[in-house]
Amino acid sequence: MPFLIAIFGLLGAAAFWWYRMKAMNEAARDVADVIGRVQGSVRRKKLRKQAALSPLTAIDDPVVAAATLITSIVSEDGPVLPQREAVIRAVISEIADKKKTDEAVVYAKWAAAQIDDTTIVIDKLAPFLRERLRRG
Repeated sequence: MPFLIAIFGLLGAAAFWWYRMKAMNEAARDVADVIGRVQGSVRRKKLRKQAALSPLTAIDDPVVAAATLITSIVSEDGPVLPQREAVIRAVISEIADKKKTDEAVVYAKWAAAQIDDTTIVIDKLAPFLRERLRRG
């Protein structure tokens, strides 16, 4: 009889530890899944931010930069309506010819529509404009 109790005790201990190992394996897998999701989320956020900045990184002309900055600020209150666009064109036409004004305003409207945070536009374009204005 003590022999049977010992065998059942060993079988019970083996079953207990098998169950514990299985539970720890599942917990480790869950932790790995959460870590993977967090890393993926961080990576996606970084890619979204880079994609959001891409219209700004292509700007190499101070007239286009100024138009984009003005348009972004104006679009903060709502869409760029024809009246607002006319004011932007009037302001930009003071520093550029008609063709350059048209190009700058069209690009600015597109870039402002791509980036919905005006502070990003200001942070990205202000140093560029500051550098260009110091040279000129």
